[in-house]
Amino acid sequence: MAAIDPAVQSRLIRDLEPIVGKELDRHLAVQKDWYPHEYVPWSEGRNFPGPLNGDAWEAKDSKLTAIAQDSLILNLLTEDNLPSYHTEIAVSMGRDGAWGTWINRWTAEENRHGIVLRDYLMATRGVDPVELEDLRMAHMQLGFETSYDNDMLHTVAYVSFQELATRISHRNTGKISDDPICEQMLTRVSLDENLHMLFYRNLLGAALDMEPNASMRAIADVVTDFKMPGHELPGFGRKSVQIALAGIYDLPQHLDDVIAPVLRAWNIYERNDLTGDGLKARDEIVEFLANAKKDSNRFEEKREAYFERMIARGQNPIRI
Repeated sequence: MAAIDPAVQSRLIRDLEPIVGKELDRHLAVQKDWYPHEYVPWSEGRNFPGPLNGDAWEAKDSKLTAIAQDSLILNLLTEDNLPSYHTEIAVSMGRDGAWGTWINRWTAEENRHGIVLRDYLMATRGVDPVELEDLRMAHMQLGFETSYDNDMLHTVAYVSFQELATRISHRNTGKISDDPICEQMLTRVSLDENLHMLFYRNLLGAALDMEPNASMRAIADVVTDFKMPGHELPGFGRKSVQIALAGIYDLPQHLDDVIAPVLRAWNIYERNDLTGDGLKARDEIVEFLANAKKDSNRFEEKREAYFERMIARGQNPIRI
């Protein structure tokens, strides 16, 4: 990853503040406050073992499919690491003025997601609560740290893609859950993620106009080495494969529904203000995406063959 000149970073943080303020005002005008408790079927809940002498969780308690459980667990654990995300963003962007106001607002909105997901899973006994808590403790102690060395441009580029990826994962998890309450809840969460994506996408679009070469470098570094925040979770590899096979979040979606629309919004292929490393960075993106498309096509072929084998054995594949 190429380091961005600190002088460029400082200048951008100063010059972008009016844009941050404008985007914050736009965000507050269109977002709608909501309350996690309204999306949880509390009447389905009952006590667990411990001080309240309730009933132990059993696998038969959950009405969710195994793939929906895996996806909800990964999504929740990703949301749980919010303290680390807040620190990363606050350090890279600063907490003064409009920047700090946005970061605190974003953090408060994101916190709703973990609250509503956990409350839903506990009330419905959707997953093993002991396993979930053990995973949360392990995951949060690992923390989260990007490889961008507190670099504002790389951080904004990363969250522009990551927020959209999270939106798609939540939305599709709701679809495959086979529970209208779960789908309604995750649709609500997805709306937040989309608004967050728009904020960061618009902010980096403004940075591209101010510092096109440095911004393009940040975009290229993120696109060519993108990892979801939960990639270090125990069992992430196995779960992510099953999630991809089910069509909740896979490489074709990552390329076509996340990377492509954001790059189009930034008009990166038609820009004529790039020179030097900016041009090189754009070429790296083009080359990477061409190779990734080949990998995506191979994945789809292998997935179809896998499903055909399952059907031949009398099994019904779970997929969107």
